[in-house]
Amino acid sequence: MRVKEHPILSFNHQNEIHFTYNGKPMVGFKGDTIAAALYDNGIRHFSDSVVHKRPRGFYCAIGNCGSCYMRVNGVDNVKTCMTLLESDMQVISEVGGKQDD
Repeated sequence: MRVKEHPILSFNHQNEIHFTYNGKPMVGFKGDTIAAALYDNGIRHFSDSVVHKRPRGFYCAIGNCGSCYMRVNGVDNVKTCMTLLESDMQVISEVGGKQDD
């Protein structure tokens, strides 16, 4: 789901950015965060709760909850909701303590 019109904000969805998620090619747009691009590509399971191992998704979008941590370009625990998407990024989830296929 992508917001295409807004009464205050303007969006430029013309500059595509290509990246991979768990080795699969994905497309986002300039100005997207990694989490927003993943969500737009249909990814809903971002992490698991520590205690009950329940799935967590894109939740707060302001860097407070920790539900969106992923490995980005080899760096663990990157807050994908706060990190802007860049060309050729390699994003890997660690759902269940291992790479999510």
